[in-house]
Amino acid sequence: MGVHVQRIRVLVVDDHRIFAESLAAALAAEQDVEVAAAGSTQAAVRCLNQASAAGRPFGILLIDAELSGTTGPGAQSRAEPAADSAGRPELAALVAATPELRTVILAERDDAGKAAAALQAGACGWVAKDCSLSRLLQVLRGVLRGETHLPPALLTGVLRELTTTRRHRTESEQLVAMLTPREHEVLRCMVGGLGRKAVAERLFLSPHTVRTHMQNVLGKLGVHSTLAAVALARRAGVSPVDTAERAAV
Repeated sequence: MGVHVQRIRVLVVDDHRIFAESLAAALAAEQDVEVAAAGSTQAAVRCLNQASAAGRPFGILLIDAELSGTTGPGAQSRAEPAADSAGRPELAALVAATPELRTVILAERDDAGKAAAALQAGACGWVAKDCSLSRLLQVLRGVLRGETHLPPALLTGVLRELTTTRRHRTESEQLVAMLTPREHEVLRCMVGGLGRKAVAERLFLSPHTVRTHMQNVLGKLGVHSTLAAVALARRAGVSPVDTAERAAV
């Protein structure tokens, strides 16, 4: 009788197609690895959906830290960490809906801030693109056992980033807690990208009243712009309103 080998199913996502396919070919040479490559988040979504529908889901998502368009779901800003959601919104949502899928970030260079953001978003590992195949396989097999893998040189920086982020989040949460229920709803509208007129229509208020609420929100949060208020709200975990629905009367 032959020995049963547990297969590791890996999806490599990198918009440098040659790199993705080369890495996939190298991994596929391993007896216990099945691998596919995708050159975009859209292609990755298709691969993940097709594999799941076929009853053969991927176990690991190996994704480029600098994949084009990998800013977070609510922020279309390139100033935010590229790996903070392990892909575009639709891919991030699919990863969130597939908790058994382990995400490992492939990076050109070590970056403690981006690595910390990736871990906070649920990534299980961070590896350099130029690491050896044996090291990469060690990481892949490790994350499937529930381990988290970071380069030793990044540990101190990542811990510092996580501590700082937690402190800022706590401070932001305290500020947001000072808002009235109506001001909190206005803030959620701001996080959702709604302008003053849209907020007024949604909450059945006059634009003047909305303006007053927004000024109160900025004052209580200690910021001077809507962008700063939204950034603080995100740190505090404030969710945006569902812009597809109007508020109940």
